[in-house]
Amino acid sequence: MNRPRILTATLIVFAMVGLAAAQSLPRADTVVKPLAYVSLQPVPAGRAFEIAVVAGIQRGFHINANKVLEDYLIPTTVKAEVPAGFRIVETIYPAGQRQKFEFSETEMAVYDGSITILLKLQAERTAPLGDMKIPMTLRYQACNDVACLPPVNKPVTAEFKVAPAGTRATPVHTEIFKKK
Repeated sequence: MNRPRILTATLIVFAMVGLAAAQSLPRADTVVKPLAYVSLQPVPAGRAFEIAVVAGIQRGFHINANKVLEDYLIPTTVKAEVPAGFRIVETIYPAGQRQKFEFSETEMAVYDGSITILLKLQAERTAPLGDMKIPMTLRYQACNDVACLPPVNKPVTAEFKVAPAGTRATPVHTEIFKKK
């Protein structure tokens, strides 16, 4: 076999291996599964409460932490569309774990497994009563040890009831909202 044929055959093999590897990757929007939980039921008008976004990350993948170590990395964030009568007091992200991967010369701060992002909110006395939804967007970029998928904006919604001020509220999902 002459050199051009060997080179062509080699390139075809590498292209097929690359294509097979790319086809075995999941869709970027399926790697993380977020769910939202509210700390009180109902939430009385005029009361502070919390929303937890619990995100399960598919085994073999990680997402960048909120506090990235390099400017070019896409941080994981949660943005809430808070309706009138509510305000966000604070958003708390977990600390990332430092890890080194084949595709990077430096360590990265990442999340894997399951993470909980906590939003502390205040229901104002003027908050509308009844069923409430707070739509949120979880933004992340999932990677495995050798490749990164495109960034994703994934919707997640917190649903709860708002009761009149002074209504007795019951703590719910205490395993998620346990005080430290």
